Amino acid sequence: MNTIGLLGGMSWESTQSYYRLINQGVNARLGGLHSAQLVLYSVDFSPIEQLQHQGDWQATARILCQAAHSIEQAGAQALLICTNTMHKVADEIAAAINIPLLHIADATGEVLQQQGIKTVGLLGTAFTMEQDFYRERLRQKFGLEVLIPPPQQRQLLHQVIYEELCAGKILSASKATYLDIIDELATRGAEAVILGCTEIGLLVQQQDTHIKLLDTTTLHAAKAVDFALGTPSPQE
Repeated sequence: MNTIGLLGGMSWESTQSYYRLINQGVNARLGGLHSAQLVLYSVDFSPIEQLQHQGDWQATARILCQAAHSIEQAGAQALLICTNTMHKVADEIAAAINIPLLHIADATGEVLQQQGIKTVGLLGTAFTMEQDFYRERLRQKFGLEVLIPPPQQRQLLHQVIYEELCAGKILSASKATYLDIIDELATRGAEAVILGCTEIGLLVQQQDTHIKLLDTTTLHAAKAVDFALGTPSPQE
Protein backbone atom coordinates (compact mmCIF):
# COMPACT_ATOMS: atom_id res chain seq x y z
CA MET A 1 0.00 0.00 0.00
CA ASN A 2 1.25 3.49 -0.86
CA THR A 3 1.54 6.05 1.93
CA ILE A 4 -0.54 9.23 1.53
CA GLY A 5 0.57 12.59 2.90
CA LEU A 6 -2.10 14.95 4.21
CA LEU A 7 -1.33 18.65 4.54
CA GLY A 8 -4.18 19.67 6.83
CA GLY A 9 -5.35 22.01 9.54
CA MET A 10 -7.02 24.47 7.14
CA SER A 11 -9.30 23.95 8.98
CA TRP A 12 -8.90 20.91 11.23
CA GLU A 13 -12.70 20.50 11.07
CA SER A 14 -12.43 19.27 7.48
CA THR A 15 -9.08 17.53 7.95
CA GLN A 16 -10.72 15.03 10.26
CA SER A 17 -13.18 14.27 7.43
CA TYR A 18 -10.23 13.42 5.17
CA TYR A 19 -8.79 11.08 7.79
CA ARG A 20 -12.11 9.31 8.24
CA LEU A 21 -12.99 9.05 4.54
CA ILE A 22 -9.60 7.73 3.43
CA ASN A 23 -9.51 5.11 6.16
CA GLN A 24 -13.09 4.08 5.41
CA GLY A 25 -12.29 3.86 1.71
CA VAL A 26 -9.26 1.63 2.22
CA ASN A 27 -11.18 -0.61 4.62
CA ALA A 28 -14.12 -0.91 2.22
CA ARG A 29 -11.79 -2.14 -0.52
CA LEU A 30 -9.54 -4.41 1.56
CA GLY A 31 -11.80 -5.45 4.45
CA GLY A 32 -10.75 -6.87 7.79
CA LEU A 33 -8.79 -4.48 9.96
CA HIS A 34 -7.12 -2.70 7.05
CA SER A 35 -6.67 1.05 7.28
CA ALA A 36 -4.75 3.67 5.34
CA GLN A 37 -1.05 4.43 5.70
CA LEU A 38 -1.03 8.19 6.26
CA VAL A 39 1.35 10.97 7.20
CA LEU A 40 -0.51 14.00 8.57
CA TYR A 41 0.97 17.46 9.06
CA SER A 42 -1.63 19.79 10.57
CA VAL A 43 -0.68 23.47 10.48
CA ASP A 44 -1.83 26.29 12.74
CA PHE A 45 -4.52 27.91 10.59
CA SER A 46 -4.64 31.32 12.31
CA PRO A 47 -1.50 32.86 10.78
CA ILE A 48 -2.35 31.38 7.38
CA GLU A 49 -5.87 32.85 7.51
CA GLN A 50 -4.42 36.26 8.35
CA LEU A 51 -1.98 36.07 5.45
CA GLN A 52 -4.80 35.01 3.10
CA HIS A 53 -6.83 38.10 3.92
CA GLN A 54 -3.73 40.29 3.66
CA GLY A 55 -3.14 38.89 0.17
CA ASP A 56 0.33 37.61 1.10
CA TRP A 57 0.10 34.31 -0.74
CA GLN A 58 3.87 33.90 -1.04
CA ALA A 59 4.16 33.82 2.74
CA THR A 60 1.47 31.12 2.90
CA ALA A 61 3.35 29.20 0.21
CA ARG A 62 6.54 29.26 2.27
CA ILE A 63 4.73 27.83 5.30
CA LEU A 64 3.05 25.09 3.31
CA CYS A 65 6.14 24.20 1.26
CA GLN A 66 8.05 23.59 4.47
CA ALA A 67 5.22 21.41 5.78
CA ALA A 68 5.02 19.51 2.48
CA HIS A 69 8.75 18.83 2.58
CA SER A 70 8.36 17.42 6.10
CA ILE A 71 5.56 15.16 4.88
CA GLU A 72 7.77 13.85 2.07
CA GLN A 73 10.65 13.29 4.46
CA ALA A 74 8.32 11.27 6.71
CA GLY A 75 7.74 8.76 3.88
CA ALA A 76 4.64 9.93 2.03
CA GLN A 77 4.47 8.91 -1.62
CA ALA A 78 1.85 11.48 -2.68
CA LEU A 79 0.50 14.69 -1.19
CA LEU A 80 -3.00 16.07 -0.69
CA ILE A 81 -3.57 19.69 0.33
CA CYS A 82 -6.68 19.28 2.48
CA THR A 83 -8.31 22.55 1.44
CA ASN A 84 -9.52 24.08 -1.81
CA THR A 85 -8.38 27.65 -1.17
CA MET A 86 -4.72 26.84 -0.59
CA HIS A 87 -4.52 25.22 -4.02
CA LYS A 88 -3.88 28.86 -4.91
CA VAL A 89 -0.23 27.94 -4.18
CA ALA A 90 -0.39 24.33 -5.38
CA ASP A 91 2.20 24.92 -8.11
CA GLU A 92 4.71 26.27 -5.59
CA ILE A 93 4.12 23.32 -3.27
CA ALA A 94 4.40 20.80 -6.10
CA ALA A 95 7.72 22.35 -7.14
CA ALA A 96 9.07 22.03 -3.59
CA ILE A 97 8.63 18.25 -3.35
CA ASN A 98 9.56 15.17 -5.36
CA ILE A 99 6.29 13.28 -4.91
CA PRO A 100 3.07 13.82 -6.88
CA LEU A 101 0.51 16.34 -5.66
CA LEU A 102 -3.06 15.08 -6.12
CA HIS A 103 -4.96 18.25 -7.05
CA ILE A 104 -8.46 18.68 -5.62
CA ALA A 105 -9.81 20.42 -8.73
CA ASP A 106 -8.61 17.53 -10.91
CA ALA A 107 -10.33 14.98 -8.68
CA THR A 108 -13.53 17.00 -9.09
CA GLY A 109 -13.17 17.77 -12.78
CA GLU A 110 -12.56 14.12 -13.67
CA VAL A 111 -15.87 13.11 -12.08
CA LEU A 112 -17.76 15.92 -13.81
CA GLN A 113 -16.24 14.92 -17.13
CA GLN A 114 -17.16 11.26 -16.60
CA GLN A 115 -20.74 12.30 -15.88
CA GLY A 116 -20.99 14.48 -18.98
CA ILE A 117 -21.64 17.68 -17.03
CA LYS A 118 -20.73 20.85 -18.91
CA THR A 119 -22.00 23.70 -16.70
CA VAL A 120 -21.36 23.70 -12.99
CA GLY A 121 -21.87 26.06 -10.08
CA LEU A 122 -19.04 26.74 -7.63
CA LEU A 123 -19.34 27.55 -3.94
CA GLY A 124 -16.33 28.24 -1.74
CA THR A 125 -14.34 31.01 -0.14
CA ALA A 126 -14.26 34.32 -1.97
CA PHE A 127 -10.69 33.45 -3.00
CA THR A 128 -11.76 30.18 -4.64
CA MET A 129 -14.84 31.64 -6.34
CA GLU A 130 -13.32 34.88 -7.58
CA GLN A 131 -9.72 34.10 -8.47
CA ASP A 132 -8.56 32.18 -11.53
CA PHE A 133 -6.50 29.39 -9.94
CA TYR A 134 -9.50 27.09 -9.46
CA ARG A 135 -12.07 28.09 -12.08
CA GLU A 136 -9.53 28.31 -14.88
CA ARG A 137 -8.16 24.87 -14.12
CA LEU A 138 -11.66 23.45 -14.42
CA ARG A 139 -12.23 25.34 -17.66
CA GLN A 140 -8.92 24.60 -19.32
CA LYS A 141 -8.44 20.95 -18.28
CA PHE A 142 -12.05 19.77 -18.32
CA GLY A 143 -13.92 22.20 -20.59
CA LEU A 144 -16.33 23.26 -17.88
CA GLU A 145 -18.36 26.45 -17.75
CA VAL A 146 -18.16 27.58 -14.12
CA LEU A 147 -20.89 29.75 -12.60
CA ILE A 148 -20.40 31.64 -9.34
CA PRO A 149 -22.92 33.52 -7.18
CA PRO A 150 -23.17 37.34 -7.31
CA PRO A 151 -20.91 39.46 -5.04
CA GLN A 152 -23.21 39.81 -2.03
CA GLN A 153 -23.84 36.08 -1.91
CA ARG A 154 -20.13 35.33 -2.34
CA GLN A 155 -19.35 37.46 0.71
CA LEU A 156 -22.02 35.68 2.73
CA LEU A 157 -20.70 32.25 1.75
CA HIS A 158 -17.18 33.35 2.69
CA GLN A 159 -18.31 34.69 6.06
CA VAL A 160 -20.11 31.47 6.98
CA ILE A 161 -17.03 29.40 6.13
CA TYR A 162 -14.57 31.41 8.23
CA GLU A 163 -16.80 32.49 11.12
CA GLU A 164 -18.90 29.35 11.49
CA LEU A 165 -17.77 26.19 9.70
CA CYS A 166 -14.06 26.52 10.48
CA ALA A 167 -15.09 26.88 14.14
CA GLY A 168 -17.36 23.82 14.02
CA LYS A 169 -20.59 25.84 14.11
CA ILE A 170 -23.38 24.30 12.04
CA LEU A 171 -26.34 26.70 11.93
CA SER A 172 -29.69 25.98 10.32
CA ALA A 173 -30.06 29.55 9.03
CA SER A 174 -26.73 29.31 7.18
CA LYS A 175 -27.74 25.95 5.75
CA ALA A 176 -30.95 27.48 4.38
CA THR A 177 -28.94 30.33 2.84
CA TYR A 178 -26.56 27.92 1.12
CA LEU A 179 -29.46 25.88 -0.25
CA ASP A 180 -31.11 29.04 -1.63
CA ILE A 181 -27.87 29.97 -3.40
CA ILE A 182 -27.58 26.44 -4.80
CA ASP A 183 -31.14 26.75 -6.15
CA GLU A 184 -30.27 30.05 -7.83
CA LEU A 185 -27.22 28.55 -9.52
CA ALA A 186 -29.39 25.73 -10.87
CA THR A 187 -31.88 28.29 -12.19
CA ARG A 188 -29.01 29.95 -14.05
CA GLY A 189 -28.16 26.67 -15.76
CA ALA A 190 -25.85 24.78 -13.40
CA GLU A 191 -26.26 21.03 -13.93
CA ALA A 192 -24.45 20.40 -10.64
CA VAL A 193 -22.85 22.45 -7.88
CA ILE A 194 -19.32 21.99 -6.54
CA LEU A 195 -18.96 22.32 -2.78
CA GLY A 196 -15.59 23.94 -3.36
CA CYS A 197 -14.58 24.38 0.25
CA THR A 198 -13.73 21.34 2.32
CA GLU A 199 -15.95 22.56 5.18
CA ILE A 200 -19.17 23.01 3.18
CA GLY A 201 -19.92 19.29 3.27
CA LEU A 202 -20.26 19.65 7.04
CA LEU A 203 -23.24 21.98 6.46
CA VAL A 204 -24.92 20.77 3.25
CA GLN A 205 -25.35 17.19 2.04
CA GLN A 206 -26.90 15.63 -1.04
CA GLN A 207 -30.09 14.66 0.80
CA ASP A 208 -30.77 18.36 1.40
CA THR A 209 -31.41 19.15 -2.28
CA HIS A 210 -32.45 17.57 -5.56
CA ILE A 211 -29.60 19.42 -7.30
CA LYS A 212 -26.50 17.30 -7.81
CA LEU A 213 -23.73 18.23 -5.37
CA LEU A 214 -20.04 17.39 -5.68
CA ASP A 215 -18.34 17.38 -2.30
CA THR A 216 -14.68 18.06 -3.05
CA THR A 217 -13.56 16.54 0.25
CA THR A 218 -15.19 13.23 -0.62
CA LEU A 219 -13.85 13.21 -4.19
CA HIS A 220 -10.34 14.19 -3.13
CA ALA A 221 -10.30 11.48 -0.46
CA ALA A 222 -11.46 8.92 -3.02
CA LYS A 223 -8.56 9.88 -5.28
CA ALA A 224 -6.22 9.33 -2.34
CA VAL A 225 -7.65 5.84 -1.79
CA ASP A 226 -7.10 5.01 -5.46
CA PHE A 227 -3.47 6.10 -5.20
CA ALA A 228 -2.94 4.28 -1.92
CA LEU A 229 -4.14 1.01 -3.41
CA GLY A 230 -2.73 1.58 -6.88
CA THR A 231 -6.07 0.98 -8.59
CA PRO A 232 -9.31 2.85 -9.30
CA SER A 233 -12.39 2.04 -7.28
CA PRO A 234 -14.59 -0.78 -8.64
CA GLN A 235 -17.43 1.58 -9.64
CA GLU A 236 -15.22 3.64 -11.96
